[in-house]
Amino acid sequence: MSCSPSSFTEEERHLRANDRPFNLSYHYANNAIKTSKYNIFTFLPLNLFEQFRRLANAYFLFLMMLQVIPQVSSLSWFTTAVPLILVLSITAVKDASDDINRHKSDKQVNNRRVDVLIDGQLKKEKWMNVQVGDIIKLENNEFVTADLLLLSSSEPLNLVYVETAELDGETNLKVKQALTVTGELGDNIDVLASFNGEVRGEPPNNRLDKFKGILSLDGQTYALDNDKVLLRGCTLRNTEWCFGLVIFGGPDTKLMQNSGKTTFKRTSIDHLMNVLVLCIFGFLASMCTVLAIGNAIWEYKEGTAFTAFLPREPGVDSGLSSFLTFWSYVIVLNTVVPISLYVSVEIIRLGNSFFIDWDRKMYYPKSDTPAQARTTTLNEELGQIKYIFSDKTGTLTQNIMTFNKCSINGKAYEVRVRIRKVDFSWNRLADPKFDFHDHSLVETVKEGNLEAQNFFRLLALCHTVMPEEKKEGELFYQAQSPDEGALVTAARNFGFVFRQRTPETITVVEMGRQVVYELLAVLDFNNVRKRMSVIVRSPEGKLTLFCKGADTIIYERLHSSCNKLKDVTTEHLNEYAGEGLRTLVLAYKDLDESYMEGFKRRHHEASTAMDGREERLDELYEEIEKDLMLLGATAVEDKLQDGVPQTIEQLAKADIKIWVLTGDKQETAENIGYSCNMLRENMKDIFIVAANTAEEVKVELPSVIKERVGLFWLEKTETVQDEKVDGDYGLIINGHSLAFALEKDLQLELLRTACMCQTVICCRVTPLQKAQVVQLVKKYKQAVTLAIGDGANDVSMIKAAHIGVGISGQEGMQAVLSSDYSFAQFRYLQRLLLVHGRWSYLRMCKFLRYFFYKNFTFTFVHFWYAFFCGFSAQTVYDEWFITVYNLVYTALPVLGMSLFDQDVNDRWSFQYPQLYTPGQLNMYFSKKAFVRCMMHSCYSSLILFFIPWAAIYDTVRDDGKDIADYQSFALLAQTCLLFVVSIQLCLDTHYWTAVNQFFIWGSLAAYFAVTFTMYSNGMFFIFTSAFPFIGTARNSLNQPNIWLTIFLTSLLCILPVVAFRFIVILLRPTINDKMRKEALPAPAPRKPARRISTRRSGYAFSHAQGYGDLVTSRKFLLRPLKINTWIAHLAR
Repeated sequence: MSCSPSSFTEEERHLRANDRPFNLSYHYANNAIKTSKYNIFTFLPLNLFEQFRRLANAYFLFLMMLQVIPQVSSLSWFTTAVPLILVLSITAVKDASDDINRHKSDKQVNNRRVDVLIDGQLKKEKWMNVQVGDIIKLENNEFVTADLLLLSSSEPLNLVYVETAELDGETNLKVKQALTVTGELGDNIDVLASFNGEVRGEPPNNRLDKFKGILSLDGQTYALDNDKVLLRGCTLRNTEWCFGLVIFGGPDTKLMQNSGKTTFKRTSIDHLMNVLVLCIFGFLASMCTVLAIGNAIWEYKEGTAFTAFLPREPGVDSGLSSFLTFWSYVIVLNTVVPISLYVSVEIIRLGNSFFIDWDRKMYYPKSDTPAQARTTTLNEELGQIKYIFSDKTGTLTQNIMTFNKCSINGKAYEVRVRIRKVDFSWNRLADPKFDFHDHSLVETVKEGNLEAQNFFRLLALCHTVMPEEKKEGELFYQAQSPDEGALVTAARNFGFVFRQRTPETITVVEMGRQVVYELLAVLDFNNVRKRMSVIVRSPEGKLTLFCKGADTIIYERLHSSCNKLKDVTTEHLNEYAGEGLRTLVLAYKDLDESYMEGFKRRHHEASTAMDGREERLDELYEEIEKDLMLLGATAVEDKLQDGVPQTIEQLAKADIKIWVLTGDKQETAENIGYSCNMLRENMKDIFIVAANTAEEVKVELPSVIKERVGLFWLEKTETVQDEKVDGDYGLIINGHSLAFALEKDLQLELLRTACMCQTVICCRVTPLQKAQVVQLVKKYKQAVTLAIGDGANDVSMIKAAHIGVGISGQEGMQAVLSSDYSFAQFRYLQRLLLVHGRWSYLRMCKFLRYFFYKNFTFTFVHFWYAFFCGFSAQTVYDEWFITVYNLVYTALPVLGMSLFDQDVNDRWSFQYPQLYTPGQLNMYFSKKAFVRCMMHSCYSSLILFFIPWAAIYDTVRDDGKDIADYQSFALLAQTCLLFVVSIQLCLDTHYWTAVNQFFIWGSLAAYFAVTFTMYSNGMFFIFTSAFPFIGTARNSLNQPNIWLTIFLTSLLCILPVVAFRFIVILLRPTINDKMRKEALPAPAPRKPARRISTRRSGYAFSHAQGYGDLVTSRKFLLRPLKINTWIAHLAR
């Protein structure tokens, strides 16, 4: 559907507007997309090829081919063909359904229509026919057709507003702006048709936030960046029309470049099953070898006596007979390799995923958000989690900020015992929802205190908030982070109301008087600067730089005259940090007019440079942001989500270790740790690693280990084992130290130290470091990891962990879109793990144990029978029984147990979180459990073969007729088998529902109905060769001794199991047994403790570039709208 890509790797995108022949010479992809995998001709071969790449399917295809060879096959081909075709058909129908939906989606998108400028006229064209270099017209609320260079728009200053929900899940509007030179084109079709600008830019890539290129027009070159590009997948909003030049089309667009395959996550049980299937193949080969050798011996010693009755085929001697027998037994014993295992596993996982989706106790009504299982392949892994890696802001906390306290010119404003709220009725523009309780601050501002007024003036000017005034006096702030909104709202209520902004001005109502400030520059935030500044000129002509940022950063740039004030402010900051508040320090500087002229010129040169732009701007910012005068500090509260301490306590009782990975300052993270019950005063020790060099980190980590366990490991093992330690410990490490500790020669020491601690807090970490910590634990610990977060900076660790959980909160939907499971509140995590996870793991393990048991029992009976049939590959059971045993008779009962079984209900799961620990230790299914299943199957098969064989040997009916024939024995053996495996399933089922009852009794009833039908005279007369067991059922099953044999066989198979389980409960009870026998002693509840920090606190910025450039370059809204977060979130 799309143009074939060029044979060479594209190094540069070069195109010319309105020149299709020139652009086609580069063989760029057109704008058609194709996400489907098949078409009507390729579906069957491609789908079968994909399915036969699975080992089990390929094996059964090989078996079916063997069965059409008469010299080898002792079973009809349909015994393998029917199950194989059914499994292939189910998978093919699912794949076809998915691909049909993809085809429909592709067709719908490709057939959308858009206005394209062709031959000087606007024509409606399908999206799929749009080419690179075309100029297209978009109108309001239309999807962006391709990756476009914005040329012109209907809005002032050539602005457009786009919604990026399909790209990053966020519904906040973002703003883009065209170059002035192209903006002059307007909507004049003739002028646009004559536009012949050439674009050179980067080749197709998946970086959504970056674009570098140049536009050549009339001998001039203009720099292009991401602010001038509209990406496919966006929606045009609040813009009547715009024109754009197609740069990338179809598969080359950034949206499609990002739709590559996500890393496929597999559970530990998946990996174990693959190993076991290979072991089963080996075991099957060894059984067949034994029986083939037996055949050779039998043929050599006994076979010659039978040639009179059963002549050998010409050229077949005992050696060849043995070889053919090997392959015959590969066919007969094939049921040890479970063909329906994978299909059944997928059905169970799908069912358990629905239970998560339908759980009303994980539904959050305030935001109308249900829990969602976004993948169906990882459910049982939820029952094995050992390590949880959690973000803090928005995950443990609400990410709803309130302005609580502040320090202005050395005086702290706060009220510890809350009296009546401050009355802001004197300010007609105040926010009625804003609460503050220190009346003295209002009086200080009203009295005209210069420092207090400058404090709130800074908060009203130094930000990138967008105001929205629907009615006179009703202001709404579109803040790009909750922190920004809280600070600007505080300034608003204390008389400094941010009212309006244009690209060059900011309008503030100061104590009822409107003041318009000229905005000269925004010195933007980034991860290195950790601060933001604005330079403004007052109506009186006074030039001022206002700056806010993290305390450590601002303190380094203060004038020496501020030392005394800095000490007092530091005390206040320590106090705020001790209460877990998020802090910012505010400072200002008066500027000289002559200096400012030179700064503006150098700033313009740096901001338009193509190379080293960021470095040159940083140098300029460093130069001007020094000798600042301290104003004070703000303290914003981010409250904990409901139920967070209780959830963490429950998870800790389940022996799950919780690591918090946050961008926040150490003291803030530490005190949230105390609030959450992760850190406790009764811990034996809390270690802090805050070194500045690799050598210091190397010294601190081993000293921690020595103090902990008295030794230091030098060996570099592949797996770090848990060490038993005396007491509970905590570890706090900052991002700077973590960067050194994650280096190859230190990472094992870091991991050993951290894994011996009950709680680990990593603060000031970057998104990349979050993922590195998760990968470190995954690599060296035999443990299952879970990462939970709510923001874009959590995506990397969510993808890195075995299980990723996204919280749909205040920071958009990126985390949710990348996650495996999502919900709205952290407290739902305990239900996801302790209830759904534990049940899913328990059900899957029961299913696998029972599935292998019933299949091995079925197969081993053939093995014993071989010794009584001259190793001739004769089957014990009727061929039709072999065909439908796994598909009909035993399929639904085990699915019923695997979907509905519960060892305890959800209330008991919460009351005794210790019940979760067996999953972490792989106690319910492992290689040992598999071997026990084989031994159990071996015993059952011995009973199931020898008891019916002995009971029917030389037996006669009531009327004296002989009953000891092969067909009667086969019926008796298969009936005994079905009863035994059904009773075993009943023993394994803890939680009975009507569905379980129906499946078990229904399967037994179906067995007898099918048996009597297939062994009837009618079926024999219609299909004589296919149904040879005529009359066997009615002749055998009306004899009392047959039913007595069935009863005796069932008793001998089941009684030892019951006795063994009884003895195990008495001598080695599991945690479940103890819980049932006597209520487990509940661990004493932890008392929340709060530590007052002695270290100063700072404000945690996120790790994303700000939007300061947007403000000063007119690239923002001139009318009210929402725009995206500029600080991906202030503080992780």
